Amino acid sequence: MNISAFIKQHSIITYFVLTFAISWGVVLFSVGGLDGLPGTVEQFEILLPYVVLAMLLGPSVSGILLTKMLYGKEGIHKLFLRLLTWRVKIKWYIIAVFTAPILTVITLFLLSLTPGIFSADNKILHFTLGVITGLAAGCFEELGWTGFAIPQLRQHYSIFVTGIIVGFLWGAWHFIVTLWGSSSTIGTLSLWLYLPGLLFSFLPPYRILMVWIYDRTQSLLIAMLMHASLTASVRIFDPLAISGMSLVAYNLVLGIAFWGVVAVISFKSKIFLQNRKLQEN
Repeated sequence: MNISAFIKQHSIITYFVLTFAISWGVVLFSVGGLDGLPGTVEQFEILLPYVVLAMLLGPSVSGILLTKMLYGKEGIHKLFLRLLTWRVKIKWYIIAVFTAPILTVITLFLLSLTPGIFSADNKILHFTLGVITGLAAGCFEELGWTGFAIPQLRQHYSIFVTGIIVGFLWGAWHFIVTLWGSSSTIGTLSLWLYLPGLLFSFLPPYRILMVWIYDRTQSLLIAMLMHASLTASVRIFDPLAISGMSLVAYNLVLGIAFWGVVAVISFKSKIFLQNRKLQEN
């Protein structure tokens, strides 16, 4: 079996392996190899922009490369057609853009935590950096996650299962950066509690919501905006001085909030399908 045939037969596995290899490889090179894990607080502050850019190479490069290899110019053309799909109902824009910030602020309120933007010395700069970071993450990452992986998985799995697969791998993909930056926020917690709490608390349920919206819009643009909204919300609203168990608890409660939305949507979808079957009968 030649390489092209192998990749075509195992396209999903190839995508994730390539994505992790590129992102983690470039990040490790940027921080000085395994000896640079975890990094110091000073290194984190200086290198963070470069490390984030390095991470973004994995999903985007893998998605475009595999699309070109498997589907040629026509595949690239269809990818960018989905990127330019913007004529969808306004409700999908509202859900995509406002779900993350609303639930983030509600979570902070319930936990009596002060949103980071209120504590920032330069609020305009803090907000602007959050938006820029969000747009960069949304645009580059979703070229791979939604541009390639999700359509491939949806050929075989439900929205929920697809969201779970991509959501947990999406969380695991953040492992190397989260470990590298843990010095400034881990406090006295063990890595065994800290890492799962940050990586798998709210990303899986949020990804399920992203798959659900993409399934109904087929718009890569909407997926990018929804991803950007989450990243920007975390960057803008996360408390500046939070660390340790307080940080993990905040992430877990935010995850519960997203799981609550998933449960409501699942329940309504089930009722809708039952009513449609009754009407057909």
